[in-house]
Amino acid sequence: MAAEIRAYDGDAALAEKLTAAGITLGVDAVRSLVAGVLGAPEGSQPDAWVELIAPQAGEALREQLLALKATLAAEQPASPSRAERLSQLREELARRGLDGFVVPRTDEHQGEYVPPRADRLRWLTGFSGSAGTAVILKDCAAIFVDGRYTLQVRSQVDTEALEPHHLIDMPPTKWIAESLPSGGKLGYDPWVHTENSIVALRKAAERAGGSLVPQEVNPIDAVWEGQPAAPIAPIVPHSLDFAGKPAAEKREEIGAALRAAGCDAAVLTAPDSIAWLLNVRGGDVPRAPMPLSFAIVHGSGSVDWFVDPRKLAPGLGEHIGNGVSVAPAAAFPAALEALGDKTVRVDPTSAAALVFDRLRDGGATVAVGDDPCALPKACKNKVEIAGTRAAHKRDGIALSKFLAWFAEAAPTGNLTEIAAADRLAAFRDEGENIRDLSFDTISGSGPNGAIVHYKVEPETDRKMEPGELYLVDSGAQYLDGTTDVTRTVAIGTPSDEMRDRFTRVLKGHIAIATARFPEGTSGAQLDILARQALWQAGLDFDHGTGHGVGSYLSVHEGPHRISKAPSAVALREGMIVSNEPGYYKTGGYGIRIENLVTVVPCTALAAAERNMFEFETLTFAPIDRELIERSLLDAAEIDWLNDYHAKVFEMVSDGLDAAGRRWLETATTPL
Repeated sequence: MAAEIRAYDGDAALAEKLTAAGITLGVDAVRSLVAGVLGAPEGSQPDAWVELIAPQAGEALREQLLALKATLAAEQPASPSRAERLSQLREELARRGLDGFVVPRTDEHQGEYVPPRADRLRWLTGFSGSAGTAVILKDCAAIFVDGRYTLQVRSQVDTEALEPHHLIDMPPTKWIAESLPSGGKLGYDPWVHTENSIVALRKAAERAGGSLVPQEVNPIDAVWEGQPAAPIAPIVPHSLDFAGKPAAEKREEIGAALRAAGCDAAVLTAPDSIAWLLNVRGGDVPRAPMPLSFAIVHGSGSVDWFVDPRKLAPGLGEHIGNGVSVAPAAAFPAALEALGDKTVRVDPTSAAALVFDRLRDGGATVAVGDDPCALPKACKNKVEIAGTRAAHKRDGIALSKFLAWFAEAAPTGNLTEIAAADRLAAFRDEGENIRDLSFDTISGSGPNGAIVHYKVEPETDRKMEPGELYLVDSGAQYLDGTTDVTRTVAIGTPSDEMRDRFTRVLKGHIAIATARFPEGTSGAQLDILARQALWQAGLDFDHGTGHGVGSYLSVHEGPHRISKAPSAVALREGMIVSNEPGYYKTGGYGIRIENLVTVVPCTALAAAERNMFEFETLTFAPIDRELIERSLLDAAEIDWLNDYHAKVFEMVSDGLDAAGRRWLETATTPL
């Protein structure tokens, strides 16, 4: 149980305690910092921020700082209804002479995880998915999502106020071209769109006879009363024991690569790239341990790091070294303009349009290219691979404990989705090096399981019933690795249709797990393996088969993936990628089987004429045998499953009690 927070004694009393502790920060500065703390997720060490103000805080000062945080949290103003928010935005647009505005679910860093301050799409519409875009015009509005969220968006958004669209069937650009009035001015925030997306939006506006107009201040920020502050969470060193390579060595390698490409510098806007490069971690966004910041890495290997200095934990300066200079994030745009005589590499798929604007304004030569950290970050070194193996062993123990518990709890008819997710998190918390979940657990039973990225809320929480399927997609952030695993289990007796669909998904999973492929092969070339058994029955799933995974970083990282979407990025040794085919029956059930795998050399083909790769499975947790239609599997597939289950038992049984081992022995019995 959390300790009781004392009442706040007031600003004057806090000022006295700060002075007595020799702290020069004034109360206003402390209040501003604490507001930023409230704008960041609490994480596993919710009081660590106190060290940013008073590294040696006495008990009395510490109590008052915590009390101030509680007081400020309680002062949040009531939020207007969604209809009122939409009306307020339209009034603001009219004041600016705009006929519409584009609202993507992105921030200045174009990442999947955004802090509350930047989650403008959710504030405006109620949609909580990780990807989406709304376009608000005077008399109509629409929201665009991909296949993961077609069900979710209709349950969260007022569809009379915002017309939902699948962004493949009706892209925002097509809707704008058809809906923006002739002569209309469509506003956008250049901080939250990439260069590539702006090009497409501008063409769409011009096809409608209108124009695209940048906004220096986002109009949503102008009407969002009580908008959270920019997040402040401590930035801490990431130990070489887990990183495997010193930051100075990484900087030198990136600098050399830039020189070889004829570039003087590169702009980094992806927070996970900067965290990887500098061997630091933070907590500005939910579930991903990275600080929000910008950087310019030079050909010399030196780095200009633009970050709120209030986030830097004591001693961090010594960790990052002399080759890194620190400046406030507000100085970043001016620093871009100062690169006027340089050739600067920028990634148009991830950098904000404003970055390109400022570089060009300063006269720099823009060299369009990939983020120079993306590929080396994706190819994990030996220490990182060893770490993720260790993390997955602990994660497999936790998941097996959960599945054994679930087998007893679910058939009672009293188990809810939230209770199941909470119990799984509790099992993970027992493990070494645990820091957080790697994403909000997807805990969906029955029809909720058919919502691909379902997030259970109190109003959607339901009890599980016999005859249903339960889909749980979950993962954790450990200091030595990031995990992501999905299991689908039957509650009671599954139907023949469920067993058929599950086995077809399993066949696709095994096909990826056992694939061998020559050097230079991309994930797009393997994707068909995951779908073939489903396609033969006229079925499919509307999401990618696999995404890259970081090393105690983002659970979704590039540049590699396994997907229908074309990709020129080859799978390389050390890359970690998910293997997660699925099937979803709207209103009925969802099925997904997900393990993480890493790319390794294929040593079994000694006489191969080319360099060959295969996958090593990292995840170890039983696959529900009750859902398998054995007649659909061939002998090789049965052998794979039996071998996998034997390895599961070998890897995790020593972490279970006697009852758990008995359950696992049954769950991994050969077919």
